[in-house]
Parts: sequence; C-alpha cells; structure tokens
Amino acid sequence: MSTVKVLVSDKLSEAGLQVLREASDVQVDVRTGLSEDQLCEIIGEYDGLVIRSGTTVTPKVLEAASRLKVVGRAGIGVDNVDLPTASKRGVVVMNTPLGNTVTTAEHALSLLMSLARNIPRADASMKRGEWEKKAFQGTELWNKTLGVVGLGNIGKIVADRALGLKMNVIASDPVLSAEEAKRLGVELVSFDELLTRADLISIHTPLVPSTKYLFNDAAFAKMKKNALLVNAARGGIVEEAALVRALESKKIRGAALDVFEKEPLAADHPLLKLDNVVLAPHLGASTDEAQERVGVQIAHQIVAYLKHGTIENGVNVPSLSGDAAQKLAPHLEVARRLGRLLAQLAGGAREIRVTAYGELASFTGPLTQEALAGFLEKHTGEQVSPLSAKYEAKERDIKVVEVSEPNETLPVVRVVVSHDDIHTATARRSRGGGLRLVGLEGYEVDAVLKGHAIVVRNDDKPGVIGAIGTILGKHGVNVARLQVGLDEETGKALALWNVDSEVTPALLAELRALANVSNVAYVTL
Repeated sequence: MSTVKVLVSDKLSEAGLQVLREASDVQVDVRTGLSEDQLCEIIGEYDGLVIRSGTTVTPKVLEAASRLKVVGRAGIGVDNVDLPTASKRGVVVMNTPLGNTVTTAEHALSLLMSLARNIPRADASMKRGEWEKKAFQGTELWNKTLGVVGLGNIGKIVADRALGLKMNVIASDPVLSAEEAKRLGVELVSFDELLTRADLISIHTPLVPSTKYLFNDAAFAKMKKNALLVNAARGGIVEEAALVRALESKKIRGAALDVFEKEPLAADHPLLKLDNVVLAPHLGASTDEAQERVGVQIAHQIVAYLKHGTIENGVNVPSLSGDAAQKLAPHLEVARRLGRLLAQLAGGAREIRVTAYGELASFTGPLTQEALAGFLEKHTGEQVSPLSAKYEAKERDIKVVEVSEPNETLPVVRVVVSHDDIHTATARRSRGGGLRLVGLEGYEVDAVLKGHAIVVRNDDKPGVIGAIGTILGKHGVNVARLQVGLDEETGKALALWNVDSEVTPALLAELRALANVSNVAYVTL
C-alpha cells in the first residue's frame, strides 16, 4: 500500500508514538499547540489525526481535511470533535472508552478512604508540627453499605473493588437488570432506597438533564447522618450550594469531590472553608499508566483502520464499507439523536425497536446500533460505540428489535422504547440536510432535532401556551421554535419548545405546577 500520513496534534505518550512510528507505510508528524487556522493549513496533507482534549476538530478543520479518513481521540470524551460534520464527510471518529476506567474507579475509592480516615486533614496537621490522634478518628469500610449510583464501566469496577473490601454493595441504575446486578454481586435498588440505606455513596452516573442536581437538599435529607459522599463523575450532579448546607449543618458526615460545577474552583468557594470535605482538581484519569494506555490503544486503532479498514471503538459510524458509510452517515446521526432523546423521556428500557423506512430499510442494522448507542450513552455517561451497543443492551436485558419497511417513500427512522410505558419518536433528514423530528409520543410534529427543548403534555385549552411562555420569559429563556401536536379525540396536546439555553429545576417546577399541564420533560437533542 502507499504511505499514509498521520498528524499527532496533542501530547501523546512516547509508547503511543512508537506504535505509529514502527508501523510500515505510516509517516508520523507531531505538531502540537496549533491554532484552528494553523491546523487548517496543514490538515489537507493527512489521512489520520490523533488528538486529546487540546485540539478542537471544527467544521472548518474538517472542510479543509480533504484526505482525512479517521480522527482518533486518546481518551473518552469527543466533545471537541464535530461529529455530524465528520459523519457527513465520511471521517471515522474513534476513542478509547475503557482506557481510563480503572484509574478513575481507583481514584473514587482513594477519595472514599481518604475521607473515611481523615487522611488529608491528618497530613496537614502533622506538617504543622502537631500530633492530634483524637481529632481525626475515622470510620471503617468493612461491613459498611456502599451505594453506587450508576453501574457503567467505572461503577462496576468500584463495586467489584468494594466487594473485595468486604463491603455490602447496593446500586441504582435505570437500565441495568436485576439479573446482571446479581451476577455482579450487588443488590439493585431504587435511588431513594439507596439514599436511605447507604453508609457511603459513590457517584458514577453521567450529567444529563435527569441527573442535574440529583443530589440536592431533598436527597441529603434522606441520607444517613453519618453518610459519606464521593463524586468523581461529573460536576453538576451534586448541587454544591445544597452540599455546603448539608456539611455545615452536619446533615451528612462528609464529602469528597474531584469534579465541580465550574472548574477550576473559585478561590472564594465555600467548600474550601469546610473541614469535612476532601477536594481534588479533577484527577480521575491522571495516572502515568492511564495516559500511556490510551496513547498506545489509539495508535493501534489508527494503524488498523488506515491499513486494514478495521474500526474499533468507532463513535460516529459502524463497520461499513467506505461507499456505504458515506451514504449512510447523515442518517446515522438521526438514529443516534432519537436514541438520546428517548433515553431522556423513558425511565429505562425493556425493549428498543428501530424501524427503517424507504431506502434506509437495507441499513436497519447500523441504524439500530446508532439508536442503541445514543440511548445507552445518555444513561452511562460514557461514549458508547455502535459496534458494542447491541452487546451492552443484551447485558442490560434490553430486547432489540429491527424492522425494515422498504415500501415506504421517505427515508425515515422510527424508534420505540418500551419500559413501564411506551415512548416513540420519528425523524428524518430534510432536503437541506437538517435533522427534523416528525413524530413524538404518537403526535405529529415538525421540529428541529437539535439543541435544548422542553416537552410539555397538556390539555388543549385556552391559556396554556401563554402561561408557559410567560414563565419562560420570566426566567429569561428565549423560545427559538414551538411545535404543537394535537389529538382531537382526547383533547390532549404535546408541545415541543426549542429554547436557546439550559433551564433550571425551578423553572421546570413552575411549569409542572400549571393547571392543565400533565407532564414536563427537559431534553437535549
């Protein structure tokens, strides 16, 4: 084969660079610290791009990347890559979703132990020349009940290590089956039950609208007085103002945080003044081993794809031939967003059914993989590869059904999630290339499938729309678009309010309190 060129634009471990340099017919250039314009000037020469968090792969960069076939992210998050544009241009985006899992899990347990035994405070005291044994009396972990919130890849490792410490482990996870939890040796419980039973709680859930401020005043009120809380997942899951109140009033014994609502933490933040809290500057993935591991892994993946066409940990496309991938890529984004949308409306899933219509009927498999990946990533907080999505769904006892309807005219994707009730969404690509939501929960709509939205179900009566708009205006939330679906037989309506910014729990509470409003959900599309 002819020589392919790979650009490494962020710092990568030497071991990872060595993998690239030793591969035959691969030329490697390392140029870090490039601006967007500088990257655009040279990216047209390269077939592969290896990045970390420092490089942002924008639509402008991708437009200039005439030869680019693959972007490899050494790490989990790909927020710095424009996935829709990459998909449109047939650029495969890969990551290393498991490279940091052990490191992050170990860090959570380290925080837990440090908190339980007052190690940071004792260390600081010793360095002041003091010897105060009685001041730092701690608590044992043996035979205590650990509550794990979110049993994704990291949560499972934490649970496994905790069992090794002879702790009793209970867990809350909306998509994990009781059978899988039993196999892991943990007891699956509701979130409220976990709050009341756990002596120690470790958070490993993603930050999504349903978990924003999951730990608030109400949650802290249900916890044991001597409970300890650890968050090494995402800032914003814990409402920091409520945590300060709980710590100051001794409602809970202590907390350890590695992540915060705003990073870095402000110098005057009240958490810095409390003795019963342990703080770390987002160190979850910061180990030599993890950094080397993700560097080596992404290097192998890049080489395998450029030389053999093998896709491992693909984020935006499944395993397809080049021609098929380019044709299908825009519709894959439709399926993924439908999965993400329904994950926010459904409490979980027993069955996920994906139907592909028209010319998409022959691609039902890849579309299903994308919808599953979108659904699961909203619950796990981790990038889910379409290639592994069906296996992860099976592990969670989610039945997957694929349906092809080739006789329909329009290329449309429909996803149905069955749990305690049924949730449906249908979408397509418009002629201009936009993503259009054309059906939601049985109502016909024509809405933009992007950004932030509030989904309201209400009685079709005068004044409801106005009352909702008044509350949004009071909170300074601008409405970009409004679509209303109506069921004339029942007199019920569904309104989808596309808004320009995130909304607060207080705003949603006001909407839910309105007369003739039966349900309110905030989603990111």
